[in-house]
Amino acid sequence: MKTHKLLLLAVACTWAMGASAQWQWIDKDGRKVFSDRPPPQEIPEKSILKQPGGTRAARTAPVAAAPADSASAPAAAGAPRAAASAAGASKDKELEAKKAQADAAEAAKKKAEEEKVAKAKAENCTRARQAKATFDSGRPITQSNAQGERIFLDEAGRAAEIKRIDGIIAADCAR
Repeated sequence: MKTHKLLLLAVACTWAMGASAQWQWIDKDGRKVFSDRPPPQEIPEKSILKQPGGTRAARTAPVAAAPADSASAPAAAGAPRAAASAAGASKDKELEAKKAQADAAEAAKKKAEEEKVAKAKAENCTRARQAKATFDSGRPITQSNAQGERIFLDEAGRAAEIKRIDGIIAADCAR
């Protein structure tokens, strides 16, 4: 029974080793990245810390169709790795396309929000300029107090309201 458990533990450890990350590199932001896929092509060779097999050998570029003679036998041995690299590259391209699509959607959302804010500022500017023209005309201005009664603004109230309107014009009408 003890041998059975020991064998099971050995198999589990061996299986876990195969699942561990085999690539290790420093990305453009200086963070250490662990992956079972090769790093993107823009990562320089000096930033690759570990590759499958524990070496720091150079990455293999995808190999084009080679002639089938005896001289190309070593290249054919690297074909499975190149095929795996090409499959990883297609996944990377899909991820990049999705990221670009998400970035475009985010940019469109941001632009729509900026347009909404600009429209609100334009409306505020128009209202503030109309209010300023009304105050500058010299006509008596009425407001409602806390009890809901209409009262006429005195000079101090009028000056405070003109100062507030000037602040709105300065903030929303500046181009």
